[in-house]
Amino acid sequence: MKRMMMMAVAAGLVLAGCASSPDDPNKHTKEKAAAGAAIGAIAGAVIGHQQDRSGGALRGALIGAAAGGAIGAGVGRYMDNQQAEFNRVLAEERRANQVEIERLKNENLKITMNSEVSFDYNSAQLKPAFNSTLDKVADILNRYPRTTIRITGHTDSRGSTEYNQNLSQQRANSVAWYLADRGVDSRRVIAEGRGEMQPRATNDTEAGRQLNRRVEMLIIPDNDIQ
Repeated sequence: MKRMMMMAVAAGLVLAGCASSPDDPNKHTKEKAAAGAAIGAIAGAVIGHQQDRSGGALRGALIGAAAGGAIGAGVGRYMDNQQAEFNRVLAEERRANQVEIERLKNENLKITMNSEVSFDYNSAQLKPAFNSTLDKVADILNRYPRTTIRITGHTDSRGSTEYNQNLSQQRANSVAWYLADRGVDSRRVIAEGRGEMQPRATNDTEAGRQLNRRVEMLIIPDNDIQ
């Protein structure tokens, strides 16, 4: 069975294709396909071995690799396309350091919004000037509905821990409510505050505190996108 499992992983990787170069625009899609194929191959091998010990593991591995690779590639492609749209539509905000867009290894997208341009000091009310940015974000989220959106507010360390926790939660709620008003299904959205618990930089300088005052939006794809 161990030998069959090794063959299963090899089959999955072969079906997924070779690794792409760092500047390949389909890099994430191919990597996700490879991972999905390997996982599918192992699962298929186990099931096939249990059902038919005379070659069932290898047949199951091939079937599982194909299915897992298709799902993995689907998730990667879906998030590749969504990231490309965010990069294009929010290009001006990115140049102005108002928004950061990051692709994480688990295929999640993270959008970090600078609180200096989105909220007044000690306020949870969105600045009207930031509405156009959130309108762009909401439009893309509505066109890519196979995701969950986790919105997290963060503060610097000035003020009490309780006050900062409440302010961060209120800011996350404000962003979530705005997206809902623009048509994003509220069932997809989770809003939470982390207060001062997860700083990005030191709170000993104004530059560091400014980095720590932020709202992050984590966009998490469904696992079964094909």
